[in-house]
Amino acid sequence: MTDPVQLDSSAQNTWCPGCGNFGILTAVKGLVAALEEEGITRERIVLVSGIGCHAKIVDYLQLNTFYAIHGRTVPVATGIKLANPELTVIAHMGDGDGYGEGLEHLLFAAKRNVDITAVVHNNGVYALTTGQTSPTSRLGFPGRSTPGGNAERPMNPLELALAAGATFVARDYSRGADRLKGTLRRAVLHRGFSLVDVLQVCMTFNNLYQYYNERVAELEEHNEESRTDAQARMTEWTYGGDGRIALGVFYRDERTETFDGHVVRKPVGVGEREAAIAKILARRV
Repeated sequence: MTDPVQLDSSAQNTWCPGCGNFGILTAVKGLVAALEEEGITRERIVLVSGIGCHAKIVDYLQLNTFYAIHGRTVPVATGIKLANPELTVIAHMGDGDGYGEGLEHLLFAAKRNVDITAVVHNNGVYALTTGQTSPTSRLGFPGRSTPGGNAERPMNPLELALAAGATFVARDYSRGADRLKGTLRRAVLHRGFSLVDVLQVCMTFNNLYQYYNERVAELEEHNEESRTDAQARMTEWTYGGDGRIALGVFYRDERTETFDGHVVRKPVGVGEREAAIAKILARRV
């Protein structure tokens, strides 16, 4: 079994002290070891990241990784999965990255049911660019771009993903690596498009630790296979609002065919892939 410590790279960690990304990093290390128990070796895992504080997670892990541009994490992850369906592809993105610039890609990947896992580091702010309002910033948030307070209601990404066709939708919290690891494990092992919205605290520009600590609780008495139940539970809490914040799997559908399973009918060997690429390139000459 892979020792989580062995996954550490030599890159210096530059996240702010107390950043919620540390919890996600710890959970991902544990996830790699858990996946190995399922027969998925670290060589078969690919992490894709976008642009933002979240993206540094690929710098700190000795795994196969790919940096995408802002908002394009999901299409890159989709391309990797289509090119080699044997890979386990996990796309990391921030709320601005995934729910802002990249929202259309996220929704279409959900619609197509591509067999990838989207992990959104949702801190409700554009942190890397020093605190602008994001799609999930709470109403009244005094960000750099909204000094008088955010006048827009935050979006509900879980509800959007469900409506688009995602077959696995969950919410978790960056504080509690063991619980988060379990949620990520279920998401990755699910066959189809999985969204895990992680409430990730930005200590510098949007410190919500106390707010979350007082409200998060396990999702209980819930039928994961019911879209009606999922819809109702997803709308119980609004980002920044009062009330209980449920953590867990809201929806799971194991019956649908995946996009990659439909498009890629059989595994393609390395030699066949190289021959196909050479043939395509020859047409362009």
